[in-house]
Parts: sequence; C-alpha cells; structure tokens
Amino acid sequence: MNCETHCWTGVWYSDKALTLDFPPEWDVTVFRPPTPPPLTDAQISEALERPSGQSPIRQICRGKSRPLVIIDDLNRPTPVARVMPFLLRHFRDAGISSRDVTILVATGTHGAPQLNAVLKKAGPEAASCKIVLHDSERGLVQVGSTTCGTIVLVNKEVMQSDLVVGIGGIYPNHTAGFGGGSKLALGVLGFRSIMELHYRHQSKRWGDCVRASTFRNDLDEIARTIGLNTLISLQVNANREVIRMACGDHFIYYGKEVDFARRVFRAPPPLDANVVISNAYPSDLSVTFVKMKGIVPLDHCAPGASRIAIGSCSEGLGHHGLFPVVNRPRFYRQRHIYRRISMMGVDGITRVLRGRFLQRWGSVANRKASISKNPIWLYRPGVHSQALPSQLAGFRITPSWEEIVQAVRTEHPSSRALKVVIYPCAPLQYLDRSPNVDEKPLSPGATPGKGVSQNFESSVQH
Repeated sequence: MNCETHCWTGVWYSDKALTLDFPPEWDVTVFRPPTPPPLTDAQISEALERPSGQSPIRQICRGKSRPLVIIDDLNRPTPVARVMPFLLRHFRDAGISSRDVTILVATGTHGAPQLNAVLKKAGPEAASCKIVLHDSERGLVQVGSTTCGTIVLVNKEVMQSDLVVGIGGIYPNHTAGFGGGSKLALGVLGFRSIMELHYRHQSKRWGDCVRASTFRNDLDEIARTIGLNTLISLQVNANREVIRMACGDHFIYYGKEVDFARRVFRAPPPLDANVVISNAYPSDLSVTFVKMKGIVPLDHCAPGASRIAIGSCSEGLGHHGLFPVVNRPRFYRQRHIYRRISMMGVDGITRVLRGRFLQRWGSVANRKASISKNPIWLYRPGVHSQALPSQLAGFRITPSWEEIVQAVRTEHPSSRALKVVIYPCAPLQYLDRSPNVDEKPLSPGATPGKGVSQNFESSVQH
C-alpha cells in the first residue's frame, strides 16, 4: 500500500490541497512548521486596536484626506484581504470614505498584474478604492538620497498623500535575510533606486538576520523619508492562513516578528536524504518566483539526491525586471556586471572576485558535488491556461507525478528504500545549520519524528 502526504498549491488562483503518493518502501518525512492556530476576524480587529508605539490608525488619520495604503504584490503570499475591511473601517471612523483611499500595489520590478488578480489579494472591499499599480519607470519623483548615496526615486502617489500605511508580510529573503518591514518601501521605488539598493550592498543568506545589514539600514532610511512609518505585518502558515499580526511602528516591532519567523519556520537541511521535495507554495505564482523563492532546500542536497520542486505557476513564466529568470534581454549579463561594478568600492570588488575564485577553484569535493547534482524536476499539477515547455530555467517540467516517481527510480537504480524529505512551504522556511541545534528547546506544538531532530515538527509516513 502506498503512503501519501498533503501540501498546498496554486497561490491566488486555486489555493488547493495536493496529495502526493509514494511507494510504500520509501521513508517519507515532512518538515511541517509548528505554527499557531489561524487568527480569527475578531483577533485581527483587536490587533489593530493595539499597535506598537503608535495610536490606532483611526486616530492617526484624523484630519487627513488623502491616505495611501501600500500593499505587496501577488508575488508575496500576504492575505491583504483579511485586513482591508478593518483598515477601511478605521478610515471611515475618521471621516474618510473608501473612495478617497488610494491603494498602491508595490510591484517593484515584477511587472504589473491584472486588476482582477489584484482584487484576489486585496479583497472585494478594495474595489471601492482607487487602485494604482506601481511602475518603476514612470510616475516617479526624486526625494533626495540616503547617507549611503542611494538615490530615492519614489512613486508620486506616495508624496501626494498625507498619510502612508503599509500592509506586507515577513518572509525569508536572499538579499536582506528577511523581507518585510521597511523593505515594503522598495516596491514603490524607481528602477534606478531598486538597482542601487541591490548592487550597492552585500546580500545576506536566505533567512540570515545575525549579521548587521547595510541594505536594511538603507531601506529604513528610505521608509522614513517617504513617510512609511505605520505598517501592518502578517505572517502565514503552510496553507496561507494568517497566524500572526503586528501593526504600528515597524521600527519597534520588526525584530521581534523576525525572531518569531526564525523560530517557527526553521527546518533542518536535507543532509543525506535520497529525495528532496521543495513545495514552492505559497510563492508558486510563476516559474520566475518558484526559481527565486521556492527551491532553497534543493541547493543543499547531498550529491546524487533527486531534486523535486512543486509549483502550479498559474501566471506562467512571470517577470523580474532586475534579475530576469526567463527571457533575459540581449546583453543582460554584461549590463549586470557593469551595474554591479559601478556600485561597488574596491573592497566589494575584491570580495566578489575572491568568492568567484573559491567557487571555481574550491575543493575537489565541492566541485564533484556540483557536478553530481541531478537536474530539478518541477511538478506542475493541474490544468493551466498558460502552457510551459518541458525544459525551462533549469527545470524539467511535467504535470505527471507518476513521471517524477519513475524518474526518481531511474536516478537511484540500485535502491528501492529511499529516504525522502519534504519542505511543504519552502518560501517560508529557512534551513537551520546551527551545530548545536539539538540543544535548543522544542518549539511550541512540535512533535519529534523518526530520524528527525526534535527541534522541528515533522510527520513521518510509512
């Protein structure tokens, strides 16, 4: 009898449960984050009454007439619709009609979504507001430069408002360690500002918040400059349900929220697993963001491990203007190198050259491990209006789970009993490689699983 496990897929378009069947001889472990129960509407409403370091929004906006709400775009899984009715109620309490509220979708360089897609995120109540899609090339004003030298070009709607409120999430991130907080401001900046922020500062590792970040310092300064001082931050579970909310002065509460995310969403690395499965939900909107947000565990597999990503990619290829994954423009690589060099000092150039040298001429073991990595299979469940080729962006793409199971058997011809690990919400999870992780206390709600450190909730199927 086969064993099975469940995860979710199809962010924003289907948001449905997916069943994965495995041969009975495979030892399957799922690293499920030990998240608290989802918040009720009453709890969300109450949280807005208890902001950190500020008065409730209804009091802040008294006497205002042009409030602006910045929301992150569909490439982030934040369920803005859960909060929007309560936020609009605060505005009404202050005498501000929803018709006088502008919602600015912080697309950064991700490209503009369709309006009907925006309403999937912002909710039906947002339809009565003025909705603006940010364009990183147009409708910008310059409001100075940061102390690091970053030019601040921002959407003109921000500067024309008399109150700015943000709604965003807190998720692991390659550039800043964790997104959220002042990073929401990046989504309403001009292309030049976004480029300078990414190229001027050294990137952090996914989920790393130990080292000080000049990138984050620059963003904090920009947020203050454009008046983004009030923020509603949501955190979601593997099913994209809101499990935690903070609001008010994000400069006060952000660190505490990141600590929560790191504690709850940490997971062990794959180590010696034969098969590693990384579910890109709740960031599986497109091939671009599956690649950027959904495959971190697959980069840390043992040599020879089978690597599988799961993503519905309902919007097909996707787009990232600064770091395109697919359909890269001509001379992109040359422009990328020029931009990076132009933003770096001597120390930065030396650091990059050293890293490239070690990457290319590192230990024999590292080079062999890189060579022996299997290709990544992308399982795209369901039927979609946008077809994808069978190979793209380093993925082998198939809608057939049976084909993937057979491919795994082919990659391990001499073994029937395989060790499988699953990351059910990889964009929310970060790999805890701490050497003393076993000494840490059990997270609330976690249960030890076979062969798995007790610091992580796991479920084991046989």
